[in-house]
Amino acid sequence: MTDAASPQVVALRPDTESRTVRTRTVNDAARGRKHLTRDEVHRLIRAAKKGRQGQRDALMIRLAFEHGLRVSELVALKWQHVDLKGSHTLTVQRAKGSLDGTHPLQGDTVRALKRYQTATQRRDGFIFVSERGAPVSIEGFRKMLGRLSERVLGVIWHPHALRHACGVHLINSGADIRTVQQYLGHANIQNTVAYTALTGRPFERLTF
Repeated sequence: MTDAASPQVVALRPDTESRTVRTRTVNDAARGRKHLTRDEVHRLIRAAKKGRQGQRDALMIRLAFEHGLRVSELVALKWQHVDLKGSHTLTVQRAKGSLDGTHPLQGDTVRALKRYQTATQRRDGFIFVSERGAPVSIEGFRKMLGRLSERVLGVIWHPHALRHACGVHLINSGADIRTVQQYLGHANIQNTVAYTALTGRPFERLTF
């Protein structure tokens, strides 16, 4: 019985893996880059607001972009990480050996957080929860962003593109490399330097 089942398992795995690789390759080619633009992010935020969990999903996209959050960092946010009354700051607890930090919250983001807090009537625990009160999962956010981006932008984007978008936007806005390093929590500045290759700023003074 074991011998009869084994060939089926072996036969299925390559096909599944192959489909995944082809999908990523097609999407990479369609995107042509690894980061979303600021305009694309805001288009996603506007579209997310129209969904069943619009207030929550739009806020998640906004925070991931504005604070360069990995999806694991985003879904782990708790209300105690946010100061909405005094300093209007977000305590960012980084993953993967990155450095923690404290970020100022934008005015629109503070107002969005306050509205969401009022709507959910929650003052502690995880910020982003499902209708059943469980924390939003990494896979849940990934699927939501994938569906939304495919519908709005015509191609599937993954959550890490929001972190990339943050780094590229900061560099395009004129932030120095050390500031971007600290903001994104990179322990190694080489990880930050990689973002300069995604922008045209290092070459702006070159003439031909």
